[in-house]
Amino acid sequence: MPLREVVLFPDPRLKLVSKPIGEITDEIRMLAADMIEVMYDEPGIGLAAPQVGASVRMFVIDTEWSDDEVGRHPTVVLNPEISEREGRITWDEGCLSVPDYNAVVERDAKITLRGLDLEGKPIVERAEGLRAVCIQHEVDHLDGILFIDRISRLKRSLYVKKRRKQLAEEAAERHG
Repeated sequence: MPLREVVLFPDPRLKLVSKPIGEITDEIRMLAADMIEVMYDEPGIGLAAPQVGASVRMFVIDTEWSDDEVGRHPTVVLNPEISEREGRITWDEGCLSVPDYNAVVERDAKITLRGLDLEGKPIVERAEGLRAVCIQHEVDHLDGILFIDRISRLKRSLYVKKRRKQLAEEAAERHG
């Protein structure tokens, strides 16, 4: 079965606020499995459900994975909330849904994540550094926020212009 496609900017689905997950169904478990597969295949260290076209509050992350199966330890979080924030940090971020672009973003340095795992058990995790940045990036996706929404208006508009040109060129090639 083919992997789910990553939804790319400027797709309007990326701006939607995702709905909470009420019941953990087989469909939700399959979505989580698909998201993990897509995350490793791209490759990335995190993926939110809206990035594969599902408007539900779930993300997967693995900030320390390696190419071999043994080095993979994905975390699936349903209905995540960041309950505590401390300090500030800047990080050079990229995104699977924002192709060919990285930018320095300011985030909280330490956070406490609360949510549920796929069994419905509570998750409480204190995170800092890359993991804290990744969690905040993915939670933003669930709220319809992209990392480029957190950079200067000028840098964002330059990327939007570049992306529109890229999409126009791709369309011309397909029809040309």
